[in-house]
Amino acid sequence: MSNPFLPPSGELSLYIHIPFCERKCPYCAFESFIPSRVDATVYLELLEKEFEWWSIRIGKPMFNTCYIGGGTPTILNSQQWSKLIKTIEKYCNFTPSAEITVEANPNSLKAEHLHAWRDWRVNRVSIGVQSFDDAELEQLGRMHNSAQAYEALSAAIVSGFSVNADFIFGLPGQTFHNWSRTLKDAVKTGVDHLSLYQLTLEPGTPWENMPSENLSDGYYPYRWAQWYLPRKGFKQYEVANFSKPECESKHNINYWREGEYLGVGLGASGYLSEWRYKNISTLQEYADAMTSRKSAITSGERLTPEAKAREAFILALRMTDGVYRDQYKNKYGAFYEQMLLDILESFPKHLYEITDRNIKLTTKGMRVANRIWLELI
Repeated sequence: MSNPFLPPSGELSLYIHIPFCERKCPYCAFESFIPSRVDATVYLELLEKEFEWWSIRIGKPMFNTCYIGGGTPTILNSQQWSKLIKTIEKYCNFTPSAEITVEANPNSLKAEHLHAWRDWRVNRVSIGVQSFDDAELEQLGRMHNSAQAYEALSAAIVSGFSVNADFIFGLPGQTFHNWSRTLKDAVKTGVDHLSLYQLTLEPGTPWENMPSENLSDGYYPYRWAQWYLPRKGFKQYEVANFSKPECESKHNINYWREGEYLGVGLGASGYLSEWRYKNISTLQEYADAMTSRKSAITSGERLTPEAKAREAFILALRMTDGVYRDQYKNKYGAFYEQMLLDILESFPKHLYEITDRNIKLTTKGMRVANRIWLELI
């Protein structure tokens, strides 16, 4: 008998949120905070209780991917990682080729982390570098310098992991020279995946009210990255992501292709049986819920057919392969495809490409993707 919480295949992705940071960056809107000395240990106990709550409802499912993010997962020490790994193994199964990713910060990534991950299942590490310019790193409130960033990337690569590096462009006062030097240096490190994000002024962050005119223009740095990185063996497969062959993030592709995922931890989100949910976002509320054996879920929704069709179309357009037309029409029908095509075709023709097989943005279209998505949503 099928489980109503799980996709028909019984396989899905897992996201685990570690909400702790040594310092809150002024641009960051993720659920994270500076922990007290005991918070991390207590949190792992609560996390196990949430896994137990889910196990009553979905058993011990099979996961294709797992992403442990934050926050800063490398804030956990080796004993805490041992506890987390035991919890995951107790409540989760993984396919033989499962992609297991852990986020790391250069200043807190230690040899003990790499050893623990290699001894477990981790095969991919995503490191929040953001820049190789020390002045930019200080401006961003990061706790590492460029030397630590190089060292962290090198250690992860030497340890045998597939390594992603995150970078931010469009910073206040950022010059094209600094950005191009950062990307050139990133390529030289030997990483096989790069994630490039334009700085946005998110609500609820210290930089929320920064005048937008203070930000540098992100169009030309992004355009240059699209030109430069393919010449160095990195294919753009999503609006913000470039990888060497066979090194794409399977976990993130699952999001963009409407795959289902279990989200566990404070502030985590999940998507099961076309039902989207979000967890409690404060440690005290999370603790109260878990100690009383209640759900950590604070809100949930099922999208209307039209909203779901729009969202699926937009998510697929994030990827360079775009919308697979037959798959889309089989799931949502020709009516919604035509409705969204009519909107897309109101844009200049050089921004998109339509064939019998795909609907996708061109390289130029990726540069103005936010504008297009706003119309489609």
